[in-house]
Amino acid sequence: MNLESPKVTIPKSAEDTFTFLSDVKNFEKLMPENISKFEVLDNDKFLFALKGMPEIVLKKKESTPPNQIVLGAAGGKLDFSLTANITAINHNTSDVKLHFDGEFNAMMAMMIKGPINKFIETLASNMKTAV
Repeated sequence: MNLESPKVTIPKSAEDTFTFLSDVKNFEKLMPENISKFEVLDNDKFLFALKGMPEIVLKKKESTPPNQIVLGAAGGKLDFSLTANITAINHNTSDVKLHFDGEFNAMMAMMIKGPINKFIETLASNMKTAV
């Protein structure tokens, strides 16, 4: 299953946006209002839970400064990645688009597609003011 967020324009340079997203603590600022738990587990790993959903652990898998950060599921039953692609517009502005990629059976995909789509749209939207 592949999902994309809308592209959002951030009033920061690509380097500043990359630095913000590289620090996993900052993801708490991007989470939707219905978050029930957020915990930094390591320098590159955090756990979060949305109301009514299981806890998910995300780990920074790779990064390509200042253009891309890839987070992936760390354990659990779901295997997926969340990639932030950062494009410099000029010295003070950058665009960010989130890509979600996961392997799920058809029934699971039907159940989680809507909530995950809304989740990545919220993360992207919150970047406009949080970064």
